[in-house]
This record gives sequence, C-alpha cells and structure tokens, in this order.
Amino acid sequence: MPEQRTEIASLGEFGLIGRLSEAFENTRPDSITGIGDDAAVIDLEAEYGLLSTDLLLEGVHFDLTFVPLKHLGYKSIAVNISDIAAMNGVPGQVTVSLAVSNRFSVEAVEELYAGIKAACADFRVDLVGGDLSSSRSGLLISVSVFGKVAKDKIVYRNTGRPNDLLCVTGDLGGAYLGLQILEREKQVFLANPGMQPQLEGHDYVIQRQLKPEARMDVIFELEEAGVVPTAMLDVSDGLASDLLHLCSQSSVGALVFEENLPIDEQTYLAATELNLSPITAALNGGEDYELLFTIRQDDYDKVKNNPKISVIGYLTDQAAGAKLATKGGNHIPITAQGWNHF
Repeated sequence: MPEQRTEIASLGEFGLIGRLSEAFENTRPDSITGIGDDAAVIDLEAEYGLLSTDLLLEGVHFDLTFVPLKHLGYKSIAVNISDIAAMNGVPGQVTVSLAVSNRFSVEAVEELYAGIKAACADFRVDLVGGDLSSSRSGLLISVSVFGKVAKDKIVYRNTGRPNDLLCVTGDLGGAYLGLQILEREKQVFLANPGMQPQLEGHDYVIQRQLKPEARMDVIFELEEAGVVPTAMLDVSDGLASDLLHLCSQSSVGALVFEENLPIDEQTYLAATELNLSPITAALNGGEDYELLFTIRQDDYDKVKNNPKISVIGYLTDQAAGAKLATKGGNHIPITAQGWNHF
C-alpha cells in the first residue's frame, strides 16, 4: 500500500502549523509560550522576552517589478516589529538573513539595507546579526526580532472575554487596494512598455502596501492612558481572518458593526475605481499591520478620544459566533477570506 499523501492546501497555513506543533512541547521552565501567538514568550525573571520571526519570499510576498528595494527593506523590519507590538511589548534587536541570486548587485543589496537601517532608526532597534547565502531563484529575507514586556503588561490572543470592546487602530483595506493598483499598472506595462503608470490619487493606498508602519505609537499611547488590552494581535492576514483567530483562541464570539469599520477616503475611491467593495477590502484584504485588540468596558473613556483607535464592536459568547452587523440591520457570519499561504 502506498503511503497516504495529504496535500498541504487541504490543511492551510494554520492547520499545518497546528499539526506540526503537536509533536513539540516546552520542556524548559523559562519557555512560557511557544507556537500559536504573535511572538514566543521567554521568562527573563524580571520581565518577559519576546521572540518572533518572519519570512519574505520573492514571487510570494513581494514583486520587485513594482516594489523598491529600499521600501522592501523597511517593510521586512516593520512587519516583524508589529508582532512585538501585538504582545504589548517593545522591540530591541533584530537579525536579518538574506539569500540573493547573482542578478543582484552589491549596490542593490545596499539599497535594501538602506531601508532596513531606516526602519531600525524609526523603531529604535539594533541590527545585531544575521546570515547571508546564495539563491538560485530570487530574493529571500528572513527577519527575527527580540523584544521585552513587563510581566503584568503582556497581552495574548487567548484572553479576550465576552462584553470586552473590540478595537482596531488606523484604517483598513488600504494595503490590499494599493496592491491591486500596482498589479493593474504592471499588467498595463507588460502589455505596452511605453505606457506610464497611472498612480495619481493613489499615493496613500500604495504607501500602505509598500511601506506599512508597525503601530508602536499606539502601544505607547495605551500605556500612557493606563490601558492594558485584554487580548491583541496584529492585522496581517485580514481583519476577518485575524478576528477569527482571536475568537477561536479566546473561546468567544464577536459582533462587528459595518458602520464602525475605519476606511480611508482614498481606500473608498480606489475600491470604486476597481469595482471592489471597500468593506470586503477592509475585512479580507490583509497586510494593514494595524492592531486588533480588546479592552474592558471600564477603559472605554480612556481611548474614546484617541483618533488612532476605532471601537468596531464587542466580544460575545462563543455560541453566537463572529458576526458582521450591516448598515441594513442584518447579522452576517464573518468568514476568513484573507491571505492564505497555500
């Protein structure tokens, strides 16, 4: 009998992670949590250490046809810093490993590192090491980040409770629509290399795609306001997908109000131009790298006047599931349609 073959696509990214992680358990007393949150948690006695890693592959996560190397370097750091922010921590050090093919010059790699340096300066982290290898098929970037958080301030995904208020930073859907604009102009260029890209009026959504910002600013503002979220993660795979992760791990449901979803005017305009729903982009687009978090109702007055934070709903009992309350008064189940690696 042939060995059973299970296609990776049948499990998906998180199903595969879950299956592989079943064989591992923490054996060291200083390994507090491992696979399953935005960062691993390590006991440093006085505080917790946070460790996260991310992989960016050419042709999967980025297209160098329209992604400048300097922006790519910046983004590779920012998306990792976002994982530390999602644990309510502060980043300190990063390592960067590269695999590059011979089509890249020294100057090209230096341009990538110029973006890495800019991000390190913006987020106040040190580049302390890494690795360099050759590649036969494009560019690979692997970044690891180490941060710290006070033990009484750490925030996980699995600690939300019914009636907690559901909040999100910034606005949603812009990064996805920026990618759609860039992809459209790439196709126009391939069909007619003499055509100039039509990017006027889309600077905001393009920036959202090419140069996302980790929301460390909000982490510091929450600390100043005396607010410790009850649960948190970053919006990388899309609001719907990441909300379902929070609900699953916290064993809760959620009610999100469509009218409360923060969507920038440029995002609306880009969606209209592309004949896409801005609500669909906000729910399922991904790569916004905003923070999705919950707070106790008693903390509402501490965040209600912060223009960077929107209260989009609240957590419910698990049996109620995750629902979107539309402007028309309907409650529609929220399903994960965001980024899927497989």
